[in-house]
This record gives sequence, structure tokens and C-alpha cells, in this order.
Amino acid sequence: MPIPELKGLLTDIGVEELGHLEMIGTIVHQLTRNLTEKQIEESGFAPYFVDHTTGVYPTAASGFPWSAASIQCTGDPIADLNENLAAEQKARVTYDNILRLVDDPDVIEPIKFLREREIVHFQRFGDTLPQSCKLFA
Repeated sequence: MPIPELKGLLTDIGVEELGHLEMIGTIVHQLTRNLTEKQIEESGFAPYFVDHTTGVYPTAASGFPWSAASIQCTGDPIADLNENLAAEQKARVTYDNILRLVDDPDVIEPIKFLREREIVHFQRFGDTLPQSCKLFA
């Protein structure tokens, strides 16, 4: 990103997103660290447990492991900002879905916080588009 202010914004959001990964990893660890073998089997957690025990291994709910292949980047600032907007909305939907499925307040509150941050990121990315479009369109 050749615009210094936007470069700073992208860096700030990227750093915060790494913090989100840490928060999710901590939640998963706290929920799984004391599971009994019976709970592991009954919960459907067994396939994950066989490969990773209760270690945090980032995967989608479908079991597909996270990788850089899920990041879309064209090198075109306008296209990439629009991809970032879409990614923030997809993250918000994921958090909405988690909130529909859980009843543990120790999970709900941090997920609500993360959902709110995705909305802020979406707004911040949206704020960058007019300036980017003037320079790159």
C-alpha cells in the first residue's frame, strides 16, 4: 500500500487479527484441556483429538486446516481492499453462527467482542476505498 496512512491502518488491523487468533486459541484450549475420554468421544471431538490431542490447530468447523491459501491477494489495492471488506463480513457471520450455538457466557462475551471488532474493521476498510479509488482507479 503506497499511501502511508492506509499502510498504517492495514498494519494495525493485521496485528489485531493476530490477537483474535490468540483469543480463539485460548477459548478452544480452555474448553478442551480437561475433557475426559468419554466427553471426547461423545462430543465428536475424537477425530481432532487423535491428530492434535487438545493442542490448538487452526481449522475451519469443517475440519479444513487454515493456510495462507485462504487469503486472497491480487496486488491491486482496490481489489484487495474489497476482499478485506468481504473477509470481515465473513468473519462476522462466523461469529454470529457461533453465538447461535453456544450458551457459555465465558465463550459468548469474547465472541461478541470479536464480532464487534470485525464490524469496526469493515468500517475502517470501507473508509479507505474513496482515497484508494482516487489514486488507483
